[in-house]
Amino acid sequence: MNKTARLWRNFDFVLFGAVVVLIIYGVLMIRSATLGAVDTELISRVPRQIQYAIIGIAMMFVFAAIDYRLLAALQPYIYGGLVFLLALVAVLGQVGDGGAQRWLTVGLPVQPSELAKVLIVIVLGQHLQKQIPKMDKLQTVIISLGYVGLPAGFIFLQPSLGITILLMFIWLVMIWAAGLRAKHIALFSLAALLGMPVLWANMQEYQRARIINFITCEDTRDSACYNIFQARISIGSGGLLGKGYASGTQSRLRFLRVRHTDFIFSVIAEELGFVGAALVFVLIGAVLWRIMRAAALARDALGALICYGIAAIIFFQTVVSTGMNLNVLPVTGLTLPFISSGGSSLLTLLVGIGIVQSVIMRSERL
Repeated sequence: MNKTARLWRNFDFVLFGAVVVLIIYGVLMIRSATLGAVDTELISRVPRQIQYAIIGIAMMFVFAAIDYRLLAALQPYIYGGLVFLLALVAVLGQVGDGGAQRWLTVGLPVQPSELAKVLIVIVLGQHLQKQIPKMDKLQTVIISLGYVGLPAGFIFLQPSLGITILLMFIWLVMIWAAGLRAKHIALFSLAALLGMPVLWANMQEYQRARIINFITCEDTRDSACYNIFQARISIGSGGLLGKGYASGTQSRLRFLRVRHTDFIFSVIAEELGFVGAALVFVLIGAVLWRIMRAAALARDALGALICYGIAAIIFFQTVVSTGMNLNVLPVTGLTLPFISSGGSSLLTLLVGIGIVQSVIMRSERL
């Protein structure tokens, strides 16, 4: 058996299967959420999601075939390219919903801030694997934070607070895995608390409103509060088995807004009930389990760190997306992994899964 055949023999079909089921689940729920729409943008959501899924799965196999260590060796070019793209968005980016300037068009509209999630995992993984013996030094921690801080700053200015916080979460998970010391945790916790007023002062008005509405949401005439209340009604009315696929009244009668993206979990809970919502967690849990297994099997610290970073993305987005539907977290606009409508997010996640597969296929213990 040649080397290439041996590599593909180790391909994780359980991980791949769970991801494919999630994508199909997502396409079906996007179809339900946009059924009967007259807006051409909404009508195109399902075929566009399928298009991105096909491209993304192809990219997953491409990145699985590429040795993750080769990607890491390109760290300076990947990081430079990422910063360049984010700077380009500030100059030439398209303005979308809510006045956010986040998109570039390269045949298909692409959101570089989404791409940043996976690229920063590669960049940070390569940096941290070399710095593990020096993790007791504060300088090492600060330099690693600088790698994330520059792209995070560009993304915050787009503005995209959700992805900015996600990048910081990725940094925290990966540096913890690399051996972050307790004394540094206390120091950075204090710095984060002291920086809150500065962060608040530089937020967009709608971002501050989302946080305020989360704490004191009582007036349903307010657009943000209205969405939260309708999401809670959707989830609560689903019961155990739901009202049936494409039969949710909150969705069908258009009470629930942005139901194909931010509030797709509410559509699932209303139409498929507790069982359908629980299935989402089971499938995403299976994906996370296989990724953490990949981290345990990785032949080096780089492979393990990359797996931890990809797992952090999926875990954080799942918690935040479902949390804002349940009104236990503020609305941020982060997608429910593999399910919410969003081409750039789906492509990014599938590239991330491809890199995890690359780690698995090259594990010496398989």
